[in-house]
Amino acid sequence: MSRTSTTTAVGALTLRPLDPLHDAELLHGWLTHPKSAFWMMQDARLVDVERAYMELAADEHQQAHLGLHDGVPAFLMERYDPAHRELVGLYEPEPGDVGMHFLVAPTDRPVHGFTRAVITAVMAELFADPATRRVVVEPDVTNTAVHALNAAVGFVPEREIQKPEKKALLSFCTREQFEEAVSA
Repeated sequence: MSRTSTTTAVGALTLRPLDPLHDAELLHGWLTHPKSAFWMMQDARLVDVERAYMELAADEHQQAHLGLHDGVPAFLMERYDPAHRELVGLYEPEPGDVGMHFLVAPTDRPVHGFTRAVITAVMAELFADPATRRVVVEPDVTNTAVHALNAAVGFVPEREIQKPEKKALLSFCTREQFEEAVSA
């Protein structure tokens, strides 16, 4: 099932479940692009992307969605349960915590405000589930662009953590913090 949120600045943003086999070639191009370096898949082969997203699709604790901008693939959202994936042992999860990753497709023709509209739509989608109390993210500490976007939608950094693949900035956003940030 997909939901659509429309923003007057950029158009319709829709999320649909990712089809690992059908969407793998598209994702491969995005994930291996130099602008996607923080996803650490620069050297991935198509089969690696297919395998990674097949594994994700088979995992009850994770879901991936392809985001469409006016019907055209434009971003990726991953949702995960931090009590079972990504952050196990790195913080004490609370009931209603949901982990999130997002990636905007690399483009030579950026649209002003697009990435902010995407993260806002992603957060609205996550909070559309009444069970979601707080969204958790763990971007690379050096990814200052995403830290600014996270702050714009209400995330508050808690602390740096060491994950196996990176030093990350553990940050949280409650429903109330999100609503306050986007209504300002």
